[in-house]
Amino acid sequence: MEAVLCATCGKSHEGLALEFGPEAPDPWFNIPELDRFKRASLSRERCVLDSKHCFVRGCIDLPILGSEDFFTWLVWVSLSNANFERTSGLMETRGRESEPPYFGWLSTRLPGYPDTWLLKTNVYTNPVGVLPSVVLEPNGHPLAVEQQDGITRERARELVGRALHG
Repeated sequence: MEAVLCATCGKSHEGLALEFGPEAPDPWFNIPELDRFKRASLSRERCVLDSKHCFVRGCIDLPILGSEDFFTWLVWVSLSNANFERTSGLMETRGRESEPPYFGWLSTRLPGYPDTWLLKTNVYTNPVGVLPSVVLEPNGHPLAVEQQDGITRERARELVGRALHG
């Protein structure tokens, strides 16, 4: 991966991946730290809060124009309990990518955009070992537009800076 000149700090970040996102859905961080492991379970791909709020981790890929590269936001999406149970039951099932998409609500606020909280999404299951693909419903939000139309390399650099420096 190429070095990226950060649009925020002006420094070069060597070998920087174009994939960023939080380790947990936003509501996880609203739980006092000492209570988190009593009230929630969190893994790399799944989170359940208070035994009723279910989230999966997935990828919003933004194509970088003029290349085969993507800038990827790792995000969390809330699913209904039924859809969460269904997708969780298929975690190790070959062919699971033939599942229809699951409706969900984006549960990650992303820097560099107007509020992304609770944007409507469809979550597409990928082969075993690959995080789901999250596709925003078309709605005119800048993130949805960038997912559909792509971004410039310069915009990708700007997003890297926002992701690294808030």
